[in-house]
Amino acid sequence: MSEHLTALDATFLELEQADESAHMHIGATMVFDPSPDGGSPSREELCQHLSRRLRQLPRARQRLSEPHTGGMSWPEWEDDPAFDIHRHVARAALPAPGGYEELQEWVSGFFSQRLDRHRPLWEMALVEGLANGRWALATKTHHSMVDGVGSIDIGHLILDVTADAAPAAPLSPSFASAPSGAHPGPLASLAHAWAGLLPVDTILHATQMGVHGALHPREALRGAQSALALIVNEEVRGAPRTSLNGPIGTRRRFEVVRVGLADLKEIKNSLGGTINDVVLTVTASGLRALLQSRGETLPAGGLRAMVPMNVRAASEHLALGNRISSLFVELPVTEADPVLRYHETVARAQSLKSAGEQAAGTTAVIELAGLAPPVIHATIAQALYATRLFNVTITNVPGPQQTLYALGAPMREVYPLVPLAAEHAVGVAAASYDGNVFFGVVADRDTVPDLEVLLSAMRASVKELLSAARADGVAPAGGAP
Repeated sequence: MSEHLTALDATFLELEQADESAHMHIGATMVFDPSPDGGSPSREELCQHLSRRLRQLPRARQRLSEPHTGGMSWPEWEDDPAFDIHRHVARAALPAPGGYEELQEWVSGFFSQRLDRHRPLWEMALVEGLANGRWALATKTHHSMVDGVGSIDIGHLILDVTADAAPAAPLSPSFASAPSGAHPGPLASLAHAWAGLLPVDTILHATQMGVHGALHPREALRGAQSALALIVNEEVRGAPRTSLNGPIGTRRRFEVVRVGLADLKEIKNSLGGTINDVVLTVTASGLRALLQSRGETLPAGGLRAMVPMNVRAASEHLALGNRISSLFVELPVTEADPVLRYHETVARAQSLKSAGEQAAGTTAVIELAGLAPPVIHATIAQALYATRLFNVTITNVPGPQQTLYALGAPMREVYPLVPLAAEHAVGVAAASYDGNVFFGVVADRDTVPDLEVLLSAMRASVKELLSAARADGVAPAGGAP
């Protein structure tokens, strides 16, 4: 069986075609304790484990009918007659001592390589040689593939909720769905789910969006007006120019900042706001320090972050999938006081959510883009990721707060990857899992040799906010998640 790509699927292929520095795969690195029999599973055991479960993800055996988009019709997903799972699962061994630095150096290289469009668009690597008998799995899946199969990708297939799960009983789709109102993944502004091993909801396809507009012309007209207003506004008042937004290379550097989920909850419970506000503020603090260290003038209006959000109306509660878009949040990087910076971030994010106009405008842009023919859609796709719209992508995805397993081994950490579009040198994805939050920070290796400045400032920001929260004394009752 074959199926045409939607316009939204094709967007990520087009972004790669337009600039070789853009890598549109999502991904993650999962770190496991030794298997029950000690050490790590073999590559063959992993391949057999995946093979038993691939029926739950038919797209994993499909490739593009054409490796490039263009013309008057989209490529199709078609069965790959030469599919061989061994071509998609590699084995790697870290040099001694197999610590964090050796792992991240290897992962950085893995994430720097594009997927082969002549094969099904996913890869996985079994990484051995970690200290204390640990092992890891690194995965990457093209964003054009993920939405086509809903919220489950290759990474989900290997995870179980118990150590002794049956071979054909992987993590269920219901468990893999995020709670209602959770923030979707990094590129959700184009109505895609980020399913790279992290809980997300399924969403509507672009064709469904087009039908919605045709059946509700007045609503579509209002949406188009909002979209035009947004475009005009961003053209006149675009994102500030900084060293974060210029030509980048193809090599990535991937690092992780680890913090306790309880610490972030303590901050938001005491100072107000949400976990997402803490994530935004911590990232803003890192970006502030990075620009200052480079001697740049901090933009008075703030750095603009693209932040996914759910825009489903109450009347659509039982409808298939989510209506999702993005907020463009101005991060107050000029504010020197860490607590005032946090409160300003909370206020700006809440103001945008309350107004709703920006989200309606970006949703309308998505719907209109979905109606464009392939021959001109690439131009729209590039416009949606132009540096005039945003400086950095920041996503926060709530994950399961229980231990998951693969081949009987408990997963201890998960490091999420957000793609970098052209001329965007830094991206941040935060994922909570089993009592911790992992900030996956990806950067262009050539233009951000000073990434450690950002990482150190992010760690310091958590300590500053936590200290302020404890000095504040009484935490307010309740609080958003």
